[in-house]
Amino acid sequence: MSFVVANISLNFALEMANGGKYAAEEAGGIDLKVVGPATTDGPQEVQMFQNTITTNRDGAVVENLAPDLFTRPYAQAVEKGIPIVALDTVPLDGSKVDLYVGNDNYELGTQLADEAIERLPKDARGTVVLGVPNPGVPVLEMRAKGIKDTFAKKLPGVTIKGPFQTFSDPGQSYNAWSSQVRANRNALAFLGVGDADSYSLARLKKETGGKWLSGGFDLDAKTLEAVKDGTNFVTISPEHYLKGYVAMRLLAEAVKDGEDLPKGWFYTPGVVVDSSNIDAIIARQASDDARRKGIADEAKKLFADTDAYLRPLKDAR
Repeated sequence: MSFVVANISLNFALEMANGGKYAAEEAGGIDLKVVGPATTDGPQEVQMFQNTITTNRDGAVVENLAPDLFTRPYAQAVEKGIPIVALDTVPLDGSKVDLYVGNDNYELGTQLADEAIERLPKDARGTVVLGVPNPGVPVLEMRAKGIKDTFAKKLPGVTIKGPFQTFSDPGQSYNAWSSQVRANRNALAFLGVGDADSYSLARLKKETGGKWLSGGFDLDAKTLEAVKDGTNFVTISPEHYLKGYVAMRLLAEAVKDGEDLPKGWFYTPGVVVDSSNIDAIIARQASDDARRKGIADEAKKLFADTDAYLRPLKDAR
């Protein structure tokens, strides 16, 4: 089998891949090949996907940031009888992929907004700058929409600027956010919905002595350090390791049992990481063994009644 990710070097993708490796090891008898480009590159990832399924034909879990590019390759793979699980990015109509594993990303966006609003005055007025690393990717856009809608509802005196493109490459991310910080020196907060956003903002806040709120997503070590030392007020974890585990386990169990994959959106929860639980999360992220133990209870709950977590694919967001 194969596990394909959009970027083999960034934390979010590595977490998913490592969760998938755990599930494959647990299932036993699986030769798992993990592939992905060194930097986010949709066309290159498509080529890698097509190459790997020629040799690893028993199934694939695929996470990508270019769903439009994958629609036809997905359909071609399914037509050849290769079971595909879409992970973290909703498959588009025409892909013939019927199982998607992912969060409610609108919900995750509302969680980040709620955490920011709690730390702002009840009558706050001003600007919040919003960044999206890969504009057009539905799950990231949904996080941004959740943030914007929540501010509009709960803190209407605040204007959301953006979302601006902030890039997934760490260097480009830092440069993009640097421009936004210079252009919006009086902003109340800078919020990003991707991996690199969190640690780019933390670095800039320290360099500039910024008094604004900074927060974002994911569990990169630099992000956890920023939450630990109070630079970032929060990070929202989509629990990528758990998602990778779930997607791979669903695929492995179906194929080994000779059954069809479930159909629909398999919902997986996220976690708000702040000063109250940062130490526990850092400890969990310290090693792969710790991660495995850390997701055990949640994984047991999800697989005790998988039907309870399956939603219509059309509702995925």
